[in-house]
Amino acid sequence: MSFSEKSYQIFCQSTEDYHKYDDVDALVPNPYAEGTIEHVLYAKNMVDAVQWHLEDIIRDPEIDPVAALALKRRIDRSNQVRTDMVEELDTYFLEKYAGVKPAADATINTESPAWAFDRLSILALKIYHMLREVERTDASEAHIAKCKAKLAVLTEQRADLCGAIDTLLDDIEAGRKYMKVYRQMKMYNDADTNPVLYAKK
Repeated sequence: MSFSEKSYQIFCQSTEDYHKYDDVDALVPNPYAEGTIEHVLYAKNMVDAVQWHLEDIIRDPEIDPVAALALKRRIDRSNQVRTDMVEELDTYFLEKYAGVKPAADATINTESPAWAFDRLSILALKIYHMLREVERTDASEAHIAKCKAKLAVLTEQRADLCGAIDTLLDDIEAGRKYMKVYRQMKMYNDADTNPVLYAKK
């Protein structure tokens, strides 16, 4: 089994485990040992799963404005955690391929491996929820048909993305590609670079 397929299985496991509780405040235990890449992958998808449902909740047209603001702050924090975990994954790949000498004509990819895995984690959530839509008994036949068509596209996208990820990792390992990690440096989260925040100092 390729690394992308193994990762996708872990993402699906995390998504299924979240929905055993279906509660954004639940503390879902991570079944993998701390310090392992499996632990990081599971935790990454759990952050994504919780945020997925926070995004659903905040779109309630009748939500209390005060509650909505608190929820927006929570989503902002979650986004920062998500970014930090992607960078942790990229650090893993940097260390794994640290001994590889890139070929003279090696090129850099448009995104780092970890950001591709970020997309794969989100894709696991999309497929899970689209399948739930297909299985609804209270929806119209037109809705079910539309969701089946979308599910087919998402499933094809998953296969394509896994293949692209595996090709990228093979190319990095063989020296045909090389990777860099550009830290996100999100300015709006930094009190020294967000003018609204530093103006209040």
